[in-house]
Amino acid sequence: MKIHEYQAKARLREYGIRTPKGVPCFSVDEAMQAADTLGGDFWVVKAQIHAGGRGKAGGVKLARNRDELKEYATEILGKVLVTPQTGPEGQEVRRLYIESGADIAQELYVGAVVDRSRRRVTLMASSEGGTEIEEVAEATPEKIHKVFVQPDIGLTRDEALQLSENIGIPKASLEQGADFMMNLYECFQGEDASLLEVNPLIVTGDGDVIALDGKMNFDENADFRHPNWPELRDTDEEDPNEIEASKYGLSYIALDGSIGCLVNGAGLAMATMDIIKLYGSEPANFLDVGGGATAEQVTGAFKIMLSSSQVKAIMVNIFGGIMRCDVIAEGLVQAAKEVGLSIPLIVRLEGTNVKKGRQILEESGIALTVATTMSDAAQKAVAAVK
Repeated sequence: MKIHEYQAKARLREYGIRTPKGVPCFSVDEAMQAADTLGGDFWVVKAQIHAGGRGKAGGVKLARNRDELKEYATEILGKVLVTPQTGPEGQEVRRLYIESGADIAQELYVGAVVDRSRRRVTLMASSEGGTEIEEVAEATPEKIHKVFVQPDIGLTRDEALQLSENIGIPKASLEQGADFMMNLYECFQGEDASLLEVNPLIVTGDGDVIALDGKMNFDENADFRHPNWPELRDTDEEDPNEIEASKYGLSYIALDGSIGCLVNGAGLAMATMDIIKLYGSEPANFLDVGGGATAEQVTGAFKIMLSSSQVKAIMVNIFGGIMRCDVIAEGLVQAAKEVGLSIPLIVRLEGTNVKKGRQILEESGIALTVATTMSDAAQKAVAAVK
């Protein structure tokens, strides 16, 4: 789950991390009122979308007077920003963040992620702030410094001081830098984040260490610990089909191919996508119906897949362990009839009650192709779209 910059900064401040003062806005009038609230001589107008690279796309502007503030707010609100993270379709700006200007003497980068290979939270930091970390990693990887935090100890003061020194925080500000590193780690842990990035982290002319930007993603597996998360969710920034899928308890991610996939189990879903690619086509989605799908869930899955005009066939790949093949077959038949399925449907069932499940499909009267193996199903699905 992603949140906006102003929401991430609110979380950072709760953990003692300093940020510039700012006000979220939904209109030009609110932006002008924000300037009055903040005071000062200049402000930064920031587009709020769930993607990085806003500055290069024209979504971050420095306003040196009220006229410029109004001009930039009018220009950015409603604009479709195209960044490397939005894809070519871009993302419409519906929210602004008006922030007090800062005296920037130095721009740095600090981020926290989970390193799955080491099974530890990793802090990454660089002297090359204001630049996409992927670009730094490619051009000057030696400028990225990492600390792999030992989970039973946490980030130590010595590690935090060393990391601050490695990225060039001035000696007079090193203690502030160490405080920032330790607070960032505590925020990452306390908020159950999967990503926490400050780019840039700045040192001001007075030597203060301040988070000028903030990006945070949450690990949705921890939602039971955070009843406030639904309030932070901006559904305008999410794929409508993914929102719809969540209502049915489905795990769904849209992709660019032409074969819709309905599978039970994440591992089998990944293998299904791989085998579709192996035989020369592309999956249109990842869709895991879980271990006990109902007819309602299957119908919902069909509707979601068929809402995309790029889906030219649907491949169902079910291994019945806990899930019985006859139950899923009944759900498939009901779903196909309810949505008026008009594209090729290829079904592979295996496992508990598979004979009964195949019999239900064959006697259903709906147009479908029964496959005996995953390879057979994938080849038939690829042939159908070609």
